[in-house]
Amino acid sequence: MAIRPIRLFGDPILRTVADPVTDFDKQLRNLVKDLTETLRDAQGLGLAAPQIGVGLRVFAYAVGSERGYLVNPDLKFPDEEEQDGEEGCLSFPGVYFDVKRRLNTVARGFTDRGDPVQVVGTDVLARCLQHETDHLEGVLFIDRMDPATRKRAVRQIREADWAGPVRLSPHRITDRIF
Repeated sequence: MAIRPIRLFGDPILRTVADPVTDFDKQLRNLVKDLTETLRDAQGLGLAAPQIGVGLRVFAYAVGSERGYLVNPDLKFPDEEEQDGEEGCLSFPGVYFDVKRRLNTVARGFTDRGDPVQVVGTDVLARCLQHETDHLEGVLFIDRMDPATRKRAVRQIREADWAGPVRLSPHRITDRIF
């Protein structure tokens, strides 16, 4: 296991769609361990493989007592209920703004050995599952903000000492939530 550096906003891998995992091997198991250890060290709620420079569809999460990871996740929504709340991202240190997300989420994916797994999330866990799955699509939480909030967020990011150039998403983002 190794704690890996977390890529910050401006790194092109954060805007790149991650590839599906096809080999459920020792290399994947090591990636899952690195994600889990890096997430624990950063004291975050979730961390996707692109955030540590790996373009694969894997993320780890730690929301309260719910801890785990998903390989090749697929999200479904059992209802139309929404939540609006504060969200941050380890790739945007110190940046927190309100983002609208679905309240309830069902994530299906695989373990690092290829076994199917399902995670049912509500509230913060649902938010985390959506946020991390977005990372695998090259979508960042600022892309999900309403225009006024995004404008305030971009201003704060430009003023941050860690920030590089601020670019808008190359992906088509609508006002729809997933």
